[in-house]
Amino acid sequence: MKPYLLGDIGGTNARFALCEQGAIGPIERSHTADLPTFLDAVDAYLAPRGGRSGIAGAAIAVAGPVANGRCSLTNSNWTVDQEALRQALHLRDVVVVNDFAAIARSLPRLGKADLVAIGGGKAVPGEPALVFGPGTGLGVACLFAGPEGDIVIPSEGGHATLASTNERQDAIIRHLRSRYGHVSAERVLSGSGLVALYDSIATIDRKIVAVRDAAGITSAALEGSCDVCRAALDIFCAILGNVSGSLALTFGARGGVYIAGGIVPRFPAHLPRTEFREQFEAKGRYRSYLQDIPTWVITHPEAAMVGLSSMIDKTML
Repeated sequence: MKPYLLGDIGGTNARFALCEQGAIGPIERSHTADLPTFLDAVDAYLAPRGGRSGIAGAAIAVAGPVANGRCSLTNSNWTVDQEALRQALHLRDVVVVNDFAAIARSLPRLGKADLVAIGGGKAVPGEPALVFGPGTGLGVACLFAGPEGDIVIPSEGGHATLASTNERQDAIIRHLRSRYGHVSAERVLSGSGLVALYDSIATIDRKIVAVRDAAGITSAALEGSCDVCRAALDIFCAILGNVSGSLALTFGARGGVYIAGGIVPRFPAHLPRTEFREQFEAKGRYRSYLQDIPTWVITHPEAAMVGLSSMIDKTML
């Protein structure tokens, strides 16, 4: 039996693997900027593995909204089209889903070793479970237990308008609004958003700082070598808590809140030392409601692939 192709396509990286009898093979990563189109990337991956004829089907997760099996990535010039992929590879079984919808489907398959708990009570079985997280962008999805199986609702909630909770955040959002107009949650809760926070704080506080990317800001913050970096990371975590609390209320996520993406899993030990959980719960009359909702950081490096493999098991075979 031929394997299935799995793909996790983000704004920066494309990951591919083969899945055979439920087992996910080695994952290969490439940069989306290195190849002009998604199909070029598929061919480059499949070439040493038997080419297009070597697979039985494909399940692809993409960082952006999917409509009728098609997605133009929010943070890349690639377009992923389910029907075009089916025709190019002469396949019957092809599915394209939002990347956080794929991560949501991984939740029932994740174990304790794949999660770090950050406060809260106990998840209520059968209640909605929220997954969201910052990376190149800010993804959001929710898993619901339905009578005929799990249902996933993908969302573009990362582009909802960002609200502040204190005067410091007011000043930062006001500064960002002067630069960008609309200030979404993703404008702050993403790799470029962390850089925007860092630059905004330096401008507001009239500090001269080195040019840094998100990884550099995070490293300097955790090392304690830059006060502005530490302030940016701590405010990032506070806003992360604020946004996740709002999303938990929106979806009624008493099944728990799971944080994924490429940024927060790099510092799960630091998150409890910030205002993350306080801001998560600080929703006035609904504080007690949120106090009972547990929050976790997903540390599994390829949760989207796990979710895609579960889709193959349930919908294709």
